[in-house]
Amino acid sequence: MEVYLDNGATTRPREEVINEINFMLRESYGNPSSLHRLGFNAEKKVERARDIIANFLSVNKDEVYFTSGGTESNNIAIQGIINKNKKRGNHIITTEIEHPSILNIFKYYEESGFNVTYLKVDEYGFIDLEELEKSINDSTILVSIMLVNNEIGTIEPVEKIRDILNKKDSNAYIHVDGIQAFGKIPLKLKEWDIDSFSFSGHKIHGPKGIGGLYIKKETNISPMVYGGNQEKGLRSGTENVPGIVGMGKAVEIINNNFEDEKKYIMNLKKYLYKNIKSNIPRIKINSLLDNNFSPYILNISFLGVKGEVLLHFLEDRGIYVSTGSACSSHGQGKSHVLTAIGLSNEEIEGAIRFSLSHFNTKEDIDYVVEELKKSVDEIRQIMMR
Repeated sequence: MEVYLDNGATTRPREEVINEINFMLRESYGNPSSLHRLGFNAEKKVERARDIIANFLSVNKDEVYFTSGGTESNNIAIQGIINKNKKRGNHIITTEIEHPSILNIFKYYEESGFNVTYLKVDEYGFIDLEELEKSINDSTILVSIMLVNNEIGTIEPVEKIRDILNKKDSNAYIHVDGIQAFGKIPLKLKEWDIDSFSFSGHKIHGPKGIGGLYIKKETNISPMVYGGNQEKGLRSGTENVPGIVGMGKAVEIINNNFEDEKKYIMNLKKYLYKNIKSNIPRIKINSLLDNNFSPYILNISFLGVKGEVLLHFLEDRGIYVSTGSACSSHGQGKSHVLTAIGLSNEEIEGAIRFSLSHFNTKEDIDYVVEELKKSVDEIRQIMMR
């Protein structure tokens, strides 16, 4: 039996998405910039995907740009905003628990002379809005905060950031890393009045190598890549047409099934939580079950166990999980997210992230808990020798 519970790292593409991509590769392979029929047909497909995504986000289609993925989207938004506005100020704000594609940008600008505030978080990963308010000053040009944390699933209160900026009479921009939120929790980008929002195809059962960026029409961003003026000059280069169309199909399906899938996943998360808690002692739950946490992520520390060892024990049984972010799993050191929420070394070392999808079933969960209990017991016995 094979059970894939590492959907926070990437997802299995839906069959409809694969079929759409195959059609584009075989039949509609024209360059959207070409003037002939094949090029025109490809362009129509790209614009259809843009329409679908804009409709899902309730934004104008002219505010949706395609990129190669979440990392590039974050880079374009953050660097574009900073480079365009650095004459106004040199203070930027983010949190201690951001994805590496955010933190490494901020470290770069910090080394380049910018003043950076890294907001602390509480034991559940939530920022302190009072600390945010106190951090904003006349030289603040950007606040960048992840909507859903990729390791523990915390949903940050980004809807309150604009009110705080207005209260401080600040013109700072707001960027939201929406990679783990897109297609998984309700989004109100216009209501929140954010300036940019990044998303990715392969987190929502679409293809890898494609992502997107919402940029509010009034937001002025400097391009990072120059060339043939594709994506209105913001991101030049021949479009990844099969990827764009595949992501559009994935979003179309999500839009039609959003509430049902979210409810199904939340029930599955609760079922997994309940069964692990009932069957395996000496654990610490790092993700809560309320609406302040993503239904798709459950992080649990198994005390007296090395998470990486447990991961490979489960892999031998056909179960796939992770110890944290796949994008930083080859790095050194402890999880910066779990460190920031105050976990002990033992709790950090024993942490496993289960990330769910609609492909998972209760039968899958029953098998996972059964094999998880065996694996944890075996590892603990070995560690005690």
